[in-house]
Amino acid sequence: MRNPTVGVVGLGYVGLPLSVGLARAGVSVVGFDTNETVTAGLDAGNSHIQDVSEAQVREAVESGARFTSNAKAFGGLDAYIICVPTPLAANGHPDLTFVEEAAQLVGVKVREGAVVVLESTTYPGTTEEVVRPILEQRSGLVAGEDFCLSYSPERIDPGNSRFGVNNTPKVVGGLLSCCRDRASEIYGHLGAEIVGAKGLREAGLSKLLENTYRHVNIALVNEMARFCRALDIDLHDAISCAATKPFGYQAFYPGPGVGGHCIPIDPNYLSYRVRAELGYPFRFVELAQEINASMP
Repeated sequence: MRNPTVGVVGLGYVGLPLSVGLARAGVSVVGFDTNETVTAGLDAGNSHIQDVSEAQVREAVESGARFTSNAKAFGGLDAYIICVPTPLAANGHPDLTFVEEAAQLVGVKVREGAVVVLESTTYPGTTEEVVRPILEQRSGLVAGEDFCLSYSPERIDPGNSRFGVNNTPKVVGGLLSCCRDRASEIYGHLGAEIVGAKGLREAGLSKLLENTYRHVNIALVNEMARFCRALDIDLHDAISCAATKPFGYQAFYPGPGVGGHCIPIDPNYLSYRVRAELGYPFRFVELAQEINASMP
């Protein structure tokens, strides 16, 4: 895997920075997206993502990266990394439509010896229970025997100019330890620290733990904002004072609910999984969702 060819499925705020980062490291990249306007623009050196400059896109294209909406140009690669959205359905449950469609695409293209990685944020169990059966049915191959299956949660923080794909540690889990190791070789080209997880589910839970931590702490200060207003206490001043403590505290701030791509959605994937599999609520997440949704 010294000179791997890597296909990235989904060229949004996760897939495009990953594609550009791999291309900059000398990896042969083929980026796929169903939006032809996006792929044509990228091939012309245009960026539709805030965190990726047009100069970076042009550099990637000049180094050999290709962006396409043509599935025929997506076969015979050494690795496939799925970076598609995982929104909520109208009923608040996980919507894995894009993940399933991406798995269908990769399933007919994957060859023996290849590596398939899911990066999309979802509940633990998705890789082996949803993605694996589709890949095996479409390819006729067996995960862990004929090809490697891995999960590596994306850690993109949109708008963060300090941390990106090249310096944010990469958590990688595999169906087998050899699957984890093969996927780690791919990500190793980025130059970031590789953190090996025990398995697929542990890697998946790590991402939801990160976002749930933020979700419930934002809910805490949002609830404080409501009663501090009534009690005529300046919460922002109190937070500033607390933030001077050099240990045991991290500052969170109240705001209009919870913004961003991940925090309002990802913890719900975990609470859904707990309810569906165990039959009881993940109370912290559901309470945090209620509080954050109540903010103006």
